[in-house]
Amino acid sequence: MTENNHGAAEDKPQPEAPQPPQQTPTAVPSSPPSPWAANAPATPQQDAWQASSGHAIPGFQQQGAGQPDPGQPGALQGAPGQPGTPTPEHGNSEHGNPLLGNPQTAQMGTPQHGVPAQAGPYYAPPGTSYPYAPQPPKKAGRGKVVAGVAALVLAVGALSGGIGGYIGYQAAADHQPVANALNAPKPAQQSSNAPAGSIESVAQSVLPSVVQLQLAEGEGSGIVISSDGSILTNNHVVEGAAASGQIKVVFQDGKTTTATIVGRDPNSDLAVVKAADVSGLPTAELGNSGDLKVGQQVVAIGSPFDLQGTVTSGIVSSLNRPVRAGGETGTQASVLDAIQTDAAINPGNSGGPLVNMQGQVIGINSAIYSPNSTQQTQGGSVGIGFAIPIDQARRTAKEITDNGKATQTVLGVSVKDNESGGAVVSEVTAGGAAEKAGIKSGDVITKFDDRKIDTSDALVAAVRSKAPNDKVTLTVGDSQKVDVTLGSQVVEPK
Repeated sequence: MTENNHGAAEDKPQPEAPQPPQQTPTAVPSSPPSPWAANAPATPQQDAWQASSGHAIPGFQQQGAGQPDPGQPGALQGAPGQPGTPTPEHGNSEHGNPLLGNPQTAQMGTPQHGVPAQAGPYYAPPGTSYPYAPQPPKKAGRGKVVAGVAALVLAVGALSGGIGGYIGYQAAADHQPVANALNAPKPAQQSSNAPAGSIESVAQSVLPSVVQLQLAEGEGSGIVISSDGSILTNNHVVEGAAASGQIKVVFQDGKTTTATIVGRDPNSDLAVVKAADVSGLPTAELGNSGDLKVGQQVVAIGSPFDLQGTVTSGIVSSLNRPVRAGGETGTQASVLDAIQTDAAINPGNSGGPLVNMQGQVIGINSAIYSPNSTQQTQGGSVGIGFAIPIDQARRTAKEITDNGKATQTVLGVSVKDNESGGAVVSEVTAGGAAEKAGIKSGDVITKFDDRKIDTSDALVAAVRSKAPNDKVTLTVGDSQKVDVTLGSQVVEPK
């Protein structure tokens, strides 16, 4: 169907031009009739064009060759002698015909709306030479076949290229030199700038002040608390040397010396020894155990199983845990108000420090729980270890250093477990703190200040957490409140 003709009388479908037989182009006559006149007879060149193109070109606008005049069907406007030249890349129009363009710009002539199809075919003027021979229209289906063949060629080319590339890669890989880490140069010696608050920085700051204590009965650990050789440790570490036994001190730098006992407190499981012939020792920084929080990160340092300078880390698992020094075989007099930690503590860690992430000592490692042993001191770590709070240890160590003896905080009662919970008073010491406050035998103590008392050991541990002359409030029964000023007694170690 043809396009609309603006201003034409009517727009009707036009039959396709008959297809003339294929002819061979002939020479252009020297004096042909003018092709510019309407209905001009076809010249041999025109016949040649029609023969090569397949059929006449419908009306279209030519650039540089004049334009058809709607009022003069078959005529061209513009100066003759300016023929368009078809460009190779646009040899055929959508109708299968070569299009004529401007020879200067080599641009396509484009079909225009409003040019009547019945205006007749337009031809290049006589004498025009063609840069290429116009091509006949392609037969139906040929383009698809050619396209399919091209796609097949591309696919085969891609496959062959992939195989060639793989073979080339394999060949290159087979000829690559073998890398060997043993042939690499040794890296520069690493230097560590441990960030503050890291386990590494804690270990670096605390280790120099931790020592190993060796005795005939075994070994333990200690903390240097004075530059002239005072060392804080557990009583159960050194009590075997109390009768004139020898104690050997091993420092972190490998130097050794001997030590003697200054004083000890079996009830609090603490002792102080003095290293001989030393001075200028690095000392530990003592912290505050009163504001510890469950979940707080801590580090334990000591000599477990004779492995000096061992560092482990963990958290505070619980606070105010009543633990008997020496395990279930220990007496109520040795109950600790302990810090529980999951930092690995083993035999030999006893007397060593439990420190916070500022490198401050917040406890003295003293006991472990070992379900496979009848005594806590003989098993391995199962993630339940106990340390004496440094607030209690500091006071005891100070008294031993100054006086050679420690004083113990007491309530002045003997207690046992109550079946329904709490500590039942079985005996009241005459003239003691409890008697002065009005506590009687048979009373059941259920609270110590705000701390709940479930067992008799819990009451002993709560009393040990305080200093002599501290004022506390006891709850007797369900609600009776009793104010008590705690007493003291000097510990006479056996």
